[in-house]
Amino acid sequence: QVQLVESGGGLVQPGGSLRLSCAASGSSFEINYMAWYRQGPGKQRELVADITNAGITTYDHSVKGRFTISRAIASNTMYLQMNSLKPEDTAVYYCNADVTQRRGSVRADFRTWGQGTQVTVSS
Repeated sequence: QVQLVESGGGLVQPGGSLRLSCAASGSSFEINYMAWYRQGPGKQRELVADITNAGITTYDHSVKGRFTISRAIASNTMYLQMNSLKPEDTAVYYCNADVTQRRGSVRADFRTWGQGTQVTVSS
């Protein structure tokens, strides 16, 4: 299997910044696509931003101009730089990846999730 581990969450005041990281680990895998989702209190999980292997990014309108998604492909790590944070950004942030894993002649394509990291924006 392939594991995703998020880090970098915490408590920050409105207007502050945080940088989330997501590290992928496992054997004989390649990542085809990565994304950040979030789930706020009483809300459904929603897509925040995503990035392709070609570096093409998309953002939800609510974070555009404030958040920046990036990847370090060689280290299988993804980041989310969050600036000008607002109380409505409070949520558990999840890392997501589309993965191809090979074991001998067997190929598996699947989507995997991290365990989430809490971001709380409050004064």
